[in-house]
Amino acid sequence: MNTIYSGKTKNVLEENGKCFLEFKDSMTGTDGVFDTGGNEVAGSIDGAGKECLKVTKFFFEKINEAGINTHYISADVDNNLMEVKRAKTFGKGLEVITRFKAVGSFYRRYGLYVEEGQDLNDYTEITLKDDKREDPLITKEGLVELNLLTAEEYDEIVKLNAKIANIVKDILKEHGLDLYDIKFEFGKLEGSDEIVLIDEVSGGNMRAYKDGEYVEPLNVSKYLGI
Repeated sequence: MNTIYSGKTKNVLEENGKCFLEFKDSMTGTDGVFDTGGNEVAGSIDGAGKECLKVTKFFFEKINEAGINTHYISADVDNNLMEVKRAKTFGKGLEVITRFKAVGSFYRRYGLYVEEGQDLNDYTEITLKDDKREDPLITKEGLVELNLLTAEEYDEIVKLNAKIANIVKDILKEHGLDLYDIKFEFGKLEGSDEIVLIDEVSGGNMRAYKDGEYVEPLNVSKYLGI
């Protein structure tokens, strides 16, 4: 397989006209401490890539079953590979965050006006994928002004994002977990204007809790029974 892009936690490969994501064992973090929101590689854990792919496969198949299109085709968990439809990101990529609880950076920014852990109503934020600038928040108006999205595309992404986030939230709830927030990426399928969910849906994208205790990203699959 040819490597066409190498990222912090995944590589993009191609072979015989097909496109694959290769999940790596590297983990993001800061100053050597693992953190799913980190912008640099903090180290690696044996089996981390496989664990993330197991959960990603599980959720992408559930989302597809719900009638929502994604870039997912199939997964070879043993070899850490996921076959995907080719898709184009918006700019260098956008991260779409759904918040159900006031925690993390949301609470650090707005703690004057909310209690930590306060319920939020499918609150959506969008950040630019830009490690150098620590993934800055951007408004709808900013995205339109920079020609990254049209106003209509923004509204479509926010609506689609909330729908998918609630599917994941409900599934986790069935397995005894509470979803506090989750991060997705979206893109347009190659040769199409259709906006779909791309990248991954794993423990590394979310904050999940069990009876108020944080569940480590690589332990999410145990609760899902996969």
